[in-house]
Amino acid sequence: MSVVPRVVATEAAVALIERLRAKHGPLMFHQSGGCCDGSAPMCYQDGELLVGGSDRRLGEIAGCSFWMSAAQFDAWRHTQLIIDVVPGRGGQFSLDGGEGLRFLTRSRLFTAEELQALGAEEAGGFSRLP
Repeated sequence: MSVVPRVVATEAAVALIERLRAKHGPLMFHQSGGCCDGSAPMCYQDGELLVGGSDRRLGEIAGCSFWMSAAQFDAWRHTQLIIDVVPGRGGQFSLDGGEGLRFLTRSRLFTAEELQALGAEEAGGFSRLP
C-alpha cells in the first residue's frame, strides 16, 4: 500500500495557490494553531516564515511545502488535512487576505490501514527542516 499523503488540496485551493504564486513567487504553508487567525492554513512567500525544530513538514500541496507545529501534529496525527477555499477574507498574515477567498482546513480520519502505513514511514524519521 502506498502511503496516503498527510495533506492534500482541492481543485479550488490549487487554483488559488496558482494565482497567489503568479503574484508572489514560490509559496509555503503553515497550519496555524490559533491566536490571531484561528486555525487557518496560512500562506506565505517561501521562506517568509522561519520554521524550526519544533515544526513538522507534512508534505506539499500544489508544489508548496506544508508545515505544522509538532505539538499540533501530535493532536492531529490521525487525520488527513484537506486544504480548501471558501468565500471570505483570509488571515491577516496570510497572502490569501485580499483575494475574496480564504484557505480552510477540512479533515478526515485515516483508516487503520493508512495509519499503519504512515506509522511505518515515520519510524524512518520525520522531515523537520528542508
